[in-house]
Amino acid sequence: MAAPKRVCLVGSGNWGSAIAKIIGANAAKNPKFDNTVNMWVFEELVNGRKLTEIINTEHENVKYLPGHKLPPNVVAVPDLLDAVKGADILVFVIPHQFVGKVCDTIKDTIKKDAVGMSLIKGVDEGPDGLKLISDVIREKLGIPMTVLMGANLANEVAEEKFCETTIGCKYKEVGPLLKELMQTTNFRVTVVEESDVVEICGALKNIVAVGAGFCDGLGFGDNTKAAVIRLGLMEMIAFARIFCTSGSVSPVTFLESCGVADLITTCYGGRNRRIAEAFARTGKSIEELEKEMLNGQKLQGPATAAEVNHILKHKNLVEKFPLFNAVHQICHQGHPVKEFITCLQNHPEHM
Repeated sequence: MAAPKRVCLVGSGNWGSAIAKIIGANAAKNPKFDNTVNMWVFEELVNGRKLTEIINTEHENVKYLPGHKLPPNVVAVPDLLDAVKGADILVFVIPHQFVGKVCDTIKDTIKKDAVGMSLIKGVDEGPDGLKLISDVIREKLGIPMTVLMGANLANEVAEEKFCETTIGCKYKEVGPLLKELMQTTNFRVTVVEESDVVEICGALKNIVAVGAGFCDGLGFGDNTKAAVIRLGLMEMIAFARIFCTSGSVSPVTFLESCGVADLITTCYGGRNRRIAEAFARTGKSIEELEKEMLNGQKLQGPATAAEVNHILKHKNLVEKFPLFNAVHQICHQGHPVKEFITCLQNHPEHM
């Protein structure tokens, strides 16, 4: 029998800690995986104590996922190189702005035959426009990459409420193993091959959620919000068709959890919607609200809107994506939020 695979979680925020519950429990009972799961924790002090020490003695991430016990075989490691050493499966779950730096740090330490899995929702700007986070990691580390995206609000996953998720994996031999690592009775995994589409859904839905939040803040009803979700989904599909060059983009992938389900949950829950609603109600800046409401977490929607806008400009396609464009203009160019509705009224879908 093959040696058990060692798993390392690179990241330990709200979502990272929720996933640590699943991975820790599965690794402990499945002989295909090494019992110990390392979790890299960016060291910080909480009430005068080191966060890693709290996690390793009390088995709880008191800062980012309070009230939930982590399995005792999940070990918090403050040194990134120590955490990744010897890992066969690297699960990346850090804010997307830190990916480059983390990869540069670990590239000479990781096993050459490791496999990566990105749970990071966001995109990067590349020389030709859009760059998927998994591509950034793959190029920097030289390892095969997979992604996991779905309608997975972290606190609900931690509470073990039923949900589904999607793994995008091009490699036939890796998909089933990753499914065994991630699946539980209440966290149901579907594996699909179109990993770039799975990942682009995870990034783009945050832009739509900002639009949904504007609707809530402006007092429009559920009909309007449904229109935002539908038009947003149409723009997501159109964007994927332009930018996922690895092959045909099948509409079926958008019916997976990573597509329509994640879009719905993010437009009704989720931090992008919440901050956008407060932005429309209070007139405070996105940055101010992020500081006030997010306990150190980062917002992805406005940043992704800016990156997407940059790419669409480059290709002269901005006017074909009025919803994405309106979110960008309101977040970054001082466009009045109350005019958001005009992007729906005059959408090309209605012409």
